[in-house]
Amino acid sequence: MFKKTTLSNGLRVITVPQESSKTVTVLILVGTGSKYERKEISGVSHFLEHMLAKGTVNRPTEMDVFAAMDEAGGVFNAFTGPDYTGYYAKVESSKFDIALDWTSDIFLNATLPQEEIAKERGTIIEELNMFYDNPARHISTVWTQALYGDQPAGWDIGGTKETVSNIKREDLLSYRQSQYVASNTIVCASGNFNEAQALKNIGNYFAGISTAKPSAKAPVIEFQQKPQVLIYPKETNQTQLAMGVRAYKSSNDKRYAAEVLDIILGGMMTSRLMEEVRIKRGLAYYANTEMLADPDAGYLMANANLDTSRLKEGIGVILGEFKKIASAKVSPEELKRAKDNYIGKGYIALESSHALASFYAEQELLEERALTPGEIFAKIKAVTADDVLNVARDIFKPEKLNLALIGPFGDKAEFEEILKL
Repeated sequence: MFKKTTLSNGLRVITVPQESSKTVTVLILVGTGSKYERKEISGVSHFLEHMLAKGTVNRPTEMDVFAAMDEAGGVFNAFTGPDYTGYYAKVESSKFDIALDWTSDIFLNATLPQEEIAKERGTIIEELNMFYDNPARHISTVWTQALYGDQPAGWDIGGTKETVSNIKREDLLSYRQSQYVASNTIVCASGNFNEAQALKNIGNYFAGISTAKPSAKAPVIEFQQKPQVLIYPKETNQTQLAMGVRAYKSSNDKRYAAEVLDIILGGMMTSRLMEEVRIKRGLAYYANTEMLADPDAGYLMANANLDTSRLKEGIGVILGEFKKIASAKVSPEELKRAKDNYIGKGYIALESSHALASFYAEQELLEERALTPGEIFAKIKAVTADDVLNVARDIFKPEKLNLALIGPFGDKAEFEEILKL
């Protein structure tokens, strides 16, 4: 069972004790990401994430920072998303104090050395190039651009080569001062540790964190009246496709029926898209779906790497499955299989201390409350075939449909015609 404690300075602490675990994870999650950025410094959240490991007051160099975790036999990393940025260390349970000292040090005491900024700028630009050269990764950015256009929700999390090239140390310092504050931060400890001592130590380490009010993000604007197509022209051997619809934000309880719908369409090896696109027709190596429900918006999207010469056929097959699931109730057998698949994979995914830390901290940060796995699985079990049908009919409408492509194309008119059918 997890416990939430709010310290006097406004910092939220989530503790998830697991006596049977041999490890412990310390995760610091701050409520800021690419949705909180201005266009001229797009990518600053990600840039700052990179820079926190470049040296601290207590560990002056990057090698000093890394050595502390290597000596502890720990696993560590950081990540940036649209709504949050995270830093974590996972260690053998007796080394909990080392993990807490290390994560709090980079979060609170990073020095952002000027000489490292120029070097890291090059590293980040090469990271962007790596993603641009990998259509299976890049398609997610093209997809969000198709949905949200030129607003923070539609920008690449890493920024652009131009914005990254222009971000200065003053931008990083100002952004950290604005966003890395107590009320906007969660510290989560998960695994085998002494809960009372952990709370005391976390309070001591974070006693000096800023209590300023963080800057808010711009609202996400959704306005669509007809199907939309966005193409990223690229000479490739196959076409990368993302096609789907706007759906529900995380506060909408219809998200649970949408989760089941997602599994039925493309979340299993026996899903409808895998059967129709890969197994029956050999159009792609994979064809799956992805559902997102965040605080601002949501979507359900099919993803496939299609034979370019048969792309239109593949689009037609996927559209056909969208229409089919919105026209007739799923069978009791298919509904049960999807629910069991969701719950089974959920338990597997939450076996580690790291996974549990992310599970609880992300919910608390984004939704200001956290459900247990059992509470979520109960909502999934309660979904009926009528619920799935009603959700499918609600979201699979032409005015909510979007298509993103990476491949050797320039004219989107022919694809816009297909989506009208």
